[in-house]
Amino acid sequence: MPKSKEVYRCRQCGALTPQWRGQCPSCHAWNTLEAELVSASSAGARSAVPTGKIPRAQPLGRVSDEGHTPYGTGLQALDRVLGRGFVPGAAVLVGGEPGIGKSTLLLQVAGSVARNGRVTLYASGEESLPQIRSRAERLGVLHDNLLALSTSRVQDLFPLLEENRAPALLIVDSVQTLASDEAEGLPGNVSQVRAVATELVERCKKSNTTLLLVGHVTKDGTLAGPRLLEHLVDTVVSLEGERREMFRMLRVLKNRFGPNQELLVFRMEQKGLQVVEDPSTFFLGARDASLSGTAVVMAVEGQRPFAVEMQALATRSYLSIPRRTGLGFDVNRLHLLLAVLEKRLRLNFAQYDIFAKVGGGMKLQEPALDLALVAALLSSLYDIPLPERAVFWGEVDLNGQVRPVSGHDMRLAQAKRLGYAPLFHPGPDKNGVDTVMRLQKLLFRK
Repeated sequence: MPKSKEVYRCRQCGALTPQWRGQCPSCHAWNTLEAELVSASSAGARSAVPTGKIPRAQPLGRVSDEGHTPYGTGLQALDRVLGRGFVPGAAVLVGGEPGIGKSTLLLQVAGSVARNGRVTLYASGEESLPQIRSRAERLGVLHDNLLALSTSRVQDLFPLLEENRAPALLIVDSVQTLASDEAEGLPGNVSQVRAVATELVERCKKSNTTLLLVGHVTKDGTLAGPRLLEHLVDTVVSLEGERREMFRMLRVLKNRFGPNQELLVFRMEQKGLQVVEDPSTFFLGARDASLSGTAVVMAVEGQRPFAVEMQALATRSYLSIPRRTGLGFDVNRLHLLLAVLEKRLRLNFAQYDIFAKVGGGMKLQEPALDLALVAALLSSLYDIPLPERAVFWGEVDLNGQVRPVSGHDMRLAQAKRLGYAPLFHPGPDKNGVDTVMRLQKLLFRK
């Protein structure tokens, strides 16, 4: 029997160390090292120089790109978000919370690719074949080119990835449910996830098969497993949204073949996820502009601007420490803006509970929402509604000045196309709102 030794592997970056440490020496993360048994013979075999044909470097200009022409996913909006559709041999990692619709969306994509004449293989370690068929029948994607396999061993996929019978698209749902004979431990641990992903990516590149890997997420919304998984693939997308809401957002986090931070909005329906072609005002819903405490911000995700409602409520507090709550954005941004308003406008929020949220269940991280959040706070404080078609965007700094943000021309053109007026924003010509004090005078005549 080959001897085995105990080493410690980082669950964040996958680095090995012979002794336990509180901090990983590679990625410097704390308390991420886990004990793992490694066979001494297998470790030596991996480190040995392989025999056979030695790869040689060659000029890039002489490399043939035959068989690597991108093909469509069946959804034009998804092709635009990914850049050029699916690239043969590329690997795409799809993350999202349980029940958010990852399997539904990927099965729809598999059916669209199959209808276009390409063989597609849907491999699941979570569902049986009758379950997959039932879902595919409900979505209306059954086709002879759509193959399915239910297995928990990654080696079962290797015979199907031979060059003469390899499918054009392979969907693995999910990478945490498959196990490899080359790694120890239960499915889902760091060693198994790394081994499964590495073997699948290598074989799919050789057979020019596009690989879609479904990955689970942790409690804080990040992809589970080692960070090596994100570096190993070409594209990382995340499916987001509230499970109680009827919309989902596909966000591109990494893309070697197209732009990053692109956003695609879906609506959940009986036949699956349907693309929202024009999400410009989708997140406004049935907005009542006659109420105080609401403002519209022209936000930008990727290359697409759309209007989102910012809501704020300032009410008298009976607590010794007033409450500060923010939903859909970083609550520290709310604390910062309240401090700026108290300092620059001489307002006293010490006796008020402040609640703020982004309407429609949307989550925003960009600084352009500062001006809209300030306008909504002042509107609720004075109980005066803002102009019905007013729209805001701009970053508020610690001095109370409103700074320009990226995508100004894009936001301006979209706001004019939708008929918004007046427009409150900082402009390069300094004719826009340049301080929160001026904003207060313009809106409330204080």
